Amino acid sequence: MIIIRPAEERGHANHGWLDSYHSFSFASYYDPNFMGFRDLRVINQDRVAPGRGFGTHPHKDMEIVSYVVEGALEHKDTLGTSSVIRPGEVQRMSAGTGIAHSEYNHSETEPVHFLQIWILPNEKGIKPGYEQKMFADEEKRSQLRLVASGDGRNGSVTIHQNVDLYASLLQPGEQVVHTLEPQRHVWVQVIKGQIMLNDLPLKAGDGAAISEENRVAIEATNSAEFLLFDLA
Repeated sequence: MIIIRPAEERGHANHGWLDSYHSFSFASYYDPNFMGFRDLRVINQDRVAPGRGFGTHPHKDMEIVSYVVEGALEHKDTLGTSSVIRPGEVQRMSAGTGIAHSEYNHSETEPVHFLQIWILPNEKGIKPGYEQKMFADEEKRSQLRLVASGDGRNGSVTIHQNVDLYASLLQPGEQVVHTLEPQRHVWVQVIKGQIMLNDLPLKAGDGAAISEENRVAIEATNSAEFLLFDLA
């Protein structure tokens, strides 16, 4: 079973400095049919104007993953972390017992485009933590590159949940296949380009929830970038 989440049906908030699309219910946007998928709670596609950003704000008991598509995102938090996230880098912040952070466009001249992802943790009250790693385009081309996982294998960042997150870059005609173990589910989020997902067309911004399937075949119809979440 595959349920498509069309890009144009997502929630949308334009605050001038921030243009944000919500795949699931978020802030003032509410859709009872899209409250999340399994342990995946938020996928926000954000574009932030030069020199602007989110002031310091708190989080608790959430795994927060940032995936930068274009530009540079500056991050500071109450753990003392200060970093800049650039395309190819994945940042994981475990809010745990409580953390506050800010996110700003690092550039005064160029916008930043990124996905912010929230995943429910497998337990509450863990110690807050932070991790950031680079995954070069070469690692994602023509294949599924594991960038985040529950056990941190293959150099991925560690998420406190039974989730595997893959990133991929495909050229037209290239295909990858992901096999699902029993009782596992997949969410695919298209970032750029167009793909065929088990013969269903998806474009940039589209998402798809996949259950009761044993394989997912993804072929690019033009140059594409996407994320694949394998979820319990």
